[in-house]
Amino acid sequence: MSDTDSLTGGPVAFEDRSRKRRRLEQSFEDSPRYSSPDELAASSEPEGVNIRRASRISIRDSQPRQRSFEDSDAEDSPDELAIHTIHRDWKVRSRRASTTGSARDDSTRTPIAPSPVPVREKPPLRYTNKLVLRGHKKGVAAVKVSPDGQYIASCSADATIKIWDAVTGVPKHTLRGHLAGISTIAWSPDSKTLASGSDDKSIRLWDVATGKPYPVPLLGHHNYIYSIAFSPKGNMLVSGSYDEAVFLWDVRTARIMRSLPAHSDPVGGVDFIRDGTLVVSCSGDGLIRIWDTATGQCLRTLVHEDNAPVISVRFSPNGKFVLAWTVDSCVRLWNYVEGRCVKTYQGHTNQKYSIGGAFGVHEDEAFIASGSEDGSIFIWDVTSKNVLQKLEGHDGPVLGVDTYPKEDLLVSGGLDRTVRVWRIDDSAVDHDGQMES
Repeated sequence: MSDTDSLTGGPVAFEDRSRKRRRLEQSFEDSPRYSSPDELAASSEPEGVNIRRASRISIRDSQPRQRSFEDSDAEDSPDELAIHTIHRDWKVRSRRASTTGSARDDSTRTPIAPSPVPVREKPPLRYTNKLVLRGHKKGVAAVKVSPDGQYIASCSADATIKIWDAVTGVPKHTLRGHLAGISTIAWSPDSKTLASGSDDKSIRLWDVATGKPYPVPLLGHHNYIYSIAFSPKGNMLVSGSYDEAVFLWDVRTARIMRSLPAHSDPVGGVDFIRDGTLVVSCSGDGLIRIWDTATGQCLRTLVHEDNAPVISVRFSPNGKFVLAWTVDSCVRLWNYVEGRCVKTYQGHTNQKYSIGGAFGVHEDEAFIASGSEDGSIFIWDVTSKNVLQKLEGHDGPVLGVDTYPKEDLLVSGGLDRTVRVWRIDDSAVDHDGQMES
């Protein structure tokens, strides 16, 4: 039986809803901030959340000894966030007064106002749900598109990983080997290896061609693993765990290269910068930290005045900004060189679950896509912060969102146990740019 389905068949009936893979409790002292993915389906009644903390955490910027941000361009605009060049070099040209006969001198020349800068309307986003992929037995914690765009990987609280064909939705492999729910997955840059982090405290590497695990798992964390990411060269892996630590791994030897005493609460997200020289981590303690991968030194600590727990973090494609998700229903864009928040994106709901998202680009215009607890996917324009589109289709919180800009592909996964594939539907637009009825 195929795991692929279409929306044209009518609404999908779902069974009992799975619980969130990481649940934020009312107190750091009374109970853990996150729950195991195995607890996603433990109960159908949501519990209240108090995201306010009694104490305030001051900014603790450590001074780098070997690396500095001094040479970085602090004036770069968020307009430059897309994978491709976003800004356009519109040139303002002044009209010159023409003369008949001899040229007039400057004293008699009439000043002419410069012509206005041509304004290009941002292209509308019209993502539509093309495929609904079923097969997981519990909530889907994360979804990732392979760097070559051929496959979609999804992980679940049912302790399995599924690899799907990105075009047809046909399942290629179901990876089994973890002993507990899986919270995070990451593709190697060459799309040949998939890494997974689980509540069984292990990280496994999988051969995508065969669907078989590498013989030696990565062991070292003392608690649930919540986030992993490959370095751009694929030779290193970074992981964040409930044990409050961040580890840098040598992928070839499956050994820990460096252990970073990162945070005072569970680490919710980690990511590599595009050249592999920096790592970013975030935690329920409300801190975002930038690390030098070569020395293990903390170069910068970012904290918002609200001190909301930070549950997910991503470097921008150009490496000049950090995007962070917090449980006060905000997504914030940070200029980490200057240590300030430059944009805040709102509209979605995120007060309980660990939700993530991704940067994307459509026709050279950058956007941010994020899941939401109301079952929607929000897409914001990076510069204006306007909501470009709100996608609906999931029956429950959307935990994971990823994009593949080269093909206008967006994928999502949530507690309704489904993975949904979204694509730009050009056929739904007529020649006047209006939606056809």
